[in-house]
Amino acid sequence: MLGPQSSLVMYDEEYKRIMVLIEKLIRESNSKVIFLVDKNGQLIAATGETEHLDTTSLASLTAGNIAATGGLAKLIGEKEFSILFHEGEKDNIHISIIGGRVILVVIFDERSSLGLVRLRVKKASKELETVFDDLATKSESHAEAPGADSPFAEITDDDIDNLFN
Repeated sequence: MLGPQSSLVMYDEEYKRIMVLIEKLIRESNSKVIFLVDKNGQLIAATGETEHLDTTSLASLTAGNIAATGGLAKLIGEKEFSILFHEGEKDNIHISIIGGRVILVVIFDERSSLGLVRLRVKKASKELETVFDDLATKSESHAEAPGADSPFAEITDDDIDNLFN
């Protein structure tokens, strides 16, 4: 599980896979907005009717919500609550934790139902977890070979000295 000190490195290939999955989920669940957030509150990806939403604040508040309910869970002897649901007058929010790493948020209205959203999220969660597992493996292999893909890999200390002299 990623802790607060862990940072997620996103590669283009995995980002595209994530977008395909959440765009499929938004269609199949008949939802309005879907976004993925890391546990630090950073927005990873979003799709749907996001133009009138402050996605940065939503991401941050969602992570705070997960942290707060995590505190509640511990107080009653649970590890965490993996699914949260908030029902509003017009819109509803379904929040779930994917593989202990990221938070999936689905915003939907009367065009969908909680049952449909839960069913589709369950399927999508498994697929997203696979992508994030691949991402973690890829990040670890790149960490073991530091600088391999870095654009600065071939710059030497002499090059830097020459630049400033």
